[in-house]
Amino acid sequence: MPGKDVLAAGAVVFRPGKRVLLVHRPRYDDWSFPKGKLDRGEHVLSAAVREVEEETGLHVRLGPPLTGQRYPVAGGRTKAVSYWVGRAVGSDDVSRYRSNAEIDKVAWFSFDDAMRKLTYEHDRVTLREAYPLRRRTHALVVLRHGEARSRKAWRRQDDRLRPLLQAGRHQAQRLVPLLAAYDVTRIVSSSSTRCVETVGPYADVTGWKLELEDGLSEEKASPRTVMAIVDELVHGDDGSVLCSHRPVLPTIFEGLGLKDPKLDTGAMLVVHVRRGGVVATEVHAAR
Repeated sequence: MPGKDVLAAGAVVFRPGKRVLLVHRPRYDDWSFPKGKLDRGEHVLSAAVREVEEETGLHVRLGPPLTGQRYPVAGGRTKAVSYWVGRAVGSDDVSRYRSNAEIDKVAWFSFDDAMRKLTYEHDRVTLREAYPLRRRTHALVVLRHGEARSRKAWRRQDDRLRPLLQAGRHQAQRLVPLLAAYDVTRIVSSSSTRCVETVGPYADVTGWKLELEDGLSEEKASPRTVMAIVDELVHGDDGSVLCSHRPVLPTIFEGLGLKDPKLDTGAMLVVHVRRGGVVATEVHAAR
């Protein structure tokens, strides 16, 4: 009986000049995109960034998601590969890459050359999809705080001080590599404790400033204030995260012109923005 899918992730990485990054695997003598299997318990976003770095030496940030690939592999199983458009954070020079038994060549190609070089038709299909999305975007991550103590169990008067449960603190730790995958450098949060504790670990690890906004809390949020914060982040250049509460999220989504995805606690809607317009969205949970 066939087993479960083999899960993998990678990126179609572009740089200025309309050039795309390909890798050569000597074992199969093929040219493809950098990708690889998920480690046990690893999130698909983390795997995509890790695999690109391991196979090319480049640290990338993820852009718009692409249609996944599924194809048969040995043993009667199927490989399911998740892809994103990617761009290097920092240098995109691969001239010093050290070849090894897994990847012996890493090189930038024009679109036409890459189409000729790619070994598999499913990769050519992916490149055709990715090419129109190659231009630089930045991510606005709309995040619902992690799992918190219930209102009934919280007997203090000030609900803003209600903390995360242990499960919520675990979600907050799991969010660190997910936010890093989108190169989030601006952290904006409701001043309520459960939101601060959700994004606090990311701020601690990265050193980026944690900006607290009373106007994103349940008690003090107003449509005007929320819309102003959203507009600023949409028209900025930084990857950003906006952490708030379930009652406030519909106003945030309205400001983005998006349908409310009804996020669970610890889940996030990633909005890919270019020149103030939404290019793509995706939802992920910190599981």
